[in-house]
Amino acid sequence: MTIVHLALKYSGFAVLATLANLLAQEILIRLYADSYAIVVAMLAGTLAGWISKYLLDKHYIFDFQSNSPRQDFKKFLSYGLTGVLTTVVFWSFELSFEFFFATKSARYLGAIIGLSIGYGVKYHLDKHFVFQAQDQ
Repeated sequence: MTIVHLALKYSGFAVLATLANLLAQEILIRLYADSYAIVVAMLAGTLAGWISKYLLDKHYIFDFQSNSPRQDFKKFLSYGLTGVLTTVVFWSFELSFEFFFATKSARYLGAIIGLSIGYGVKYHLDKHFVFQAQDQ
């Protein structure tokens, strides 16, 4: 796979995961209208994006084949750990836009910017620390 093809595929999957994240957030915001609604929605969105992006990256970006459910679970957790830093970036942008502009559109714009930056960083983290080689 050429670098351009890989970048386009990864970007497309990042868009899909971002849509899953924002859709989950929107659903939760509509269902849960409390003072912590944004935080709950962001957690649900993060989970939806994490799971969908892991499955896409595992199969179509890094072509990882697990030898056992235990190995797959360990990769899933490693993938999540590399996502902690990128999640902080994403949440910081989303909450900053919410704080400064106080509109749903601005909050989602902040989320998109934060996720874009985060996914760019996450690819390199995953390439070097999660999917660096098939485990023996």
